[in-house]
Amino acid sequence: MTVRVLYFHQYFSTPAGSVGIRSYEMARCLIGRGHEVTIVCGGYRGAVTGVTTPFARGMRRGIVDGIDVIEFDYPYANSLSFVQRTLGFMKYAWRGIGVALYESYDVLLATSTPLTVGIPAMAGRWLRGKHMVFEVRDLWPELPKAMGVIKNPLVLSMIGALEWMSYHSAHRLIGLAPGMVDGIARRRIARARITMIPNGCDRELFATDESAWRPDAIPPGALLAVFAGTHGPANGLSAVLDAAAVLKQRGREDIYILLIGDGKLKPELQARAENEGLTNVVFHAPVSKSRLGQLMKATDVGLQILRNVPAFYYGTSPNKFFDYITAGVPVLCNYPGWVSDMLSDYQCGFSVAPDDPEMFADTLEKAANDRAVLKRMRTSIPQLASKFDRTVLANQFVDWLEASRHADGTPNGAGAASPANPGEPAAPRAQVDTRGFGLCQL
Repeated sequence: MTVRVLYFHQYFSTPAGSVGIRSYEMARCLIGRGHEVTIVCGGYRGAVTGVTTPFARGMRRGIVDGIDVIEFDYPYANSLSFVQRTLGFMKYAWRGIGVALYESYDVLLATSTPLTVGIPAMAGRWLRGKHMVFEVRDLWPELPKAMGVIKNPLVLSMIGALEWMSYHSAHRLIGLAPGMVDGIARRRIARARITMIPNGCDRELFATDESAWRPDAIPPGALLAVFAGTHGPANGLSAVLDAAAVLKQRGREDIYILLIGDGKLKPELQARAENEGLTNVVFHAPVSKSRLGQLMKATDVGLQILRNVPAFYYGTSPNKFFDYITAGVPVLCNYPGWVSDMLSDYQCGFSVAPDDPEMFADTLEKAANDRAVLKRMRTSIPQLASKFDRTVLANQFVDWLEASRHADGTPNGAGAASPANPGEPAAPRAQVDTRGFGLCQL
């Protein structure tokens, strides 16, 4: 039976953009399984929604690859101030309430961040009695509190209340990483109502016949380590510049680091690199997913970098990591946790201690001195990537959403789980290998 899904994701993008496309892939799978999808989004730097008609009264709408896309004219960027970002979140949530109250649909699906996507979803859940699925991409307020981004206890309490209400309003929930699942459960949500569906590998997206490329500033034959992602406070890219400084002191002119992307701290990072003469660090603007796939063909090491915040260890599902292994690129991870565990289990990358530039530099030197190590790692990567096939994960996602319609009207009750198979998708097509996940099972 066809299910009409109203999908709230403020940062939606098609593959033509340079940001994550999880919602696009999940929507396409829903459509492929015979359902109808309306995505409600806002503007986001690096995103391409595919809707090209002019905005009218702050909104435009169009069909993109079979997806009905509603886009609000509320542009967002990581570089905006906290107040500007908050206003953007609230404007989106307010307009989203109107869509939730008047649009025709069967199931509400809201994916955070920002956490405020839960507001219009709850409006549809409680005012119209619709079934609600809530997907957690980041734990709030745990992560901003751990990072010191938000310190005001009143603000943290308000965010915590919104988190609690969003979780308890949902009939079913999805976490993208082991720590997210545990974080949801700590809010007194029955484990039977939670599943983990991590980010995945879009093999077709990176299966390009076009030639590999490197920026002109990278000499032929040099070892190229690439970070492809946001240059923001959470990413801790100062650790990369610290390692670059060590390599510079050692005279390793055959090792280059490419930072590709955008973000709030990019100007600061560029200024530091220039002031310290770090000519072994090259900055590049964001590129589309297809262009990134071509770059990955010429990349020796993918950099999975985050600030040394324990909440990140098991609480993130980084898109860039899955992009690297999709392309068959060995990964260097600078923090412990489930990603580091998988690199060790499958022998397809390097793990270095947080805040240790000497070890970071040593590892890149090891890779440059012994390219055979990288070659051996590349042969192991497909086995790991196959465990995160986006097609398999997307079908699990659809199974979970379809089963949510069988939940009863008490989101936190025992009856909220699928009676046929509590806590699992209604018709599982495959299981992700949980070796190295550490904290939970799918």
